[in-house]
Amino acid sequence: MSTPLGDFVRARRDATSPESLGLTPVGRRRAPGLRRMELAALAGISVEYLTRIEQGRDRNPSIQVVHALAEALRLDVDDREHLRNLTKATSGECVSVVPHRTSVRPAVQAILDQLEPGAAAVVNRIGDILALTTGFDQLVRPLGVLDTHEPNLTRYVFTDERARRAFPEWDRIADERVAELWRGPSTDRSRAFVSEMTVTVGDAFTRRLERHASLARQAQRWTHPSAGELRLDCEILDLPVADGQQIMVLVPADDATTTALESLRRRGAGSLRAV
Repeated sequence: MSTPLGDFVRARRDATSPESLGLTPVGRRRAPGLRRMELAALAGISVEYLTRIEQGRDRNPSIQVVHALAEALRLDVDDREHLRNLTKATSGECVSVVPHRTSVRPAVQAILDQLEPGAAAVVNRIGDILALTTGFDQLVRPLGVLDTHEPNLTRYVFTDERARRAFPEWDRIADERVAELWRGPSTDRSRAFVSEMTVTVGDAFTRRLERHASLARQAQRWTHPSAGELRLDCEILDLPVADGQQIMVLVPADDATTTALESLRRRGAGSLRAV
């Protein structure tokens, strides 16, 4: 039975060409990625041991082996952090005993107040929107993000047809949402959410979950019904582990977006609202 760790290592091996690591391909290949023997040699481990990791028969590789695999695959900082989290999850260390929080602490709400009139929200790893600024409300409400009783960014991206119009680079946004799921601790709520999305969405969700897409944040392109074309940098500020939450801040990535958002704010009015 495979494990998230084994799936990730295999996916990264398949996605890494020998040429990118300075190797000369030898013989005919069924796939463009690294062979097991090549990755094993680069990491200084046996092919048999790498096979056990990929197939889920070894669930507790040492820190040294995990580091060697990261070095051999030349993983970036985000992927190394993802690999570390998967190693903990596979060994059983990453099951959270922190209860699922559906509200934000007063101090976190006060931070959000200070971000007005910017576009910011408190979310958890699965994408539940727990609190937001008026700037965030004005930005996402016309897109339909807040139409449900318990708005969730991940569910919106995958199940609302308006999301594909709102995000011209929908595939990258979908990758980011699934990557956030992997980065969070395993809880009853997160496991239930993944099961729900697996049934509701199907292949578009599950293949991303199995592929372990990288979380390489870049400016997002949005198409807004009132503000037009936008480019936004999405900054994530992690709160303490006990919260299990993050502050998401959307920052204009160019002057045109700054102007468009200022115009949107002038047309709207309201106060900070908790969801």
